Amino acid sequence: MVRVTFVDVHGVEQAVAGEGDLSLMELAKANGIDGIAADCGGACSCATCLVHVDPAWVDRTGAPDDVEYAMLDMVSDVAGDTSRLACQIRLTPALDGLRVVVAQQ
Repeated sequence: MVRVTFVDVHGVEQAVAGEGDLSLMELAKANGIDGIAADCGGACSCATCLVHVDPAWVDRTGAPDDVEYAMLDMVSDVAGDTSRLACQIRLTPALDGLRVVVAQQ
């Protein structure tokens, strides 16, 4: 089980857990996290699952690949140095305790 704390667009913290081969976006959608629209369903083509990864976790979530980076560049007004698309972060045991803030869009 991987536990993740989301801070939604209203500043409300919600700790949820999931297991299996889920993306962070799928975990958020399954638990009704406000602000994760995921319009493209995880295809990395919309940026409606943008989150800001807590700086302490950036090394463990990894860097965006070229496709994700291009999507983040298109929303640079709300993206920052620790921004990732939740659909591109796979839950692993190494991410147990992850904290992310859902971006205002």
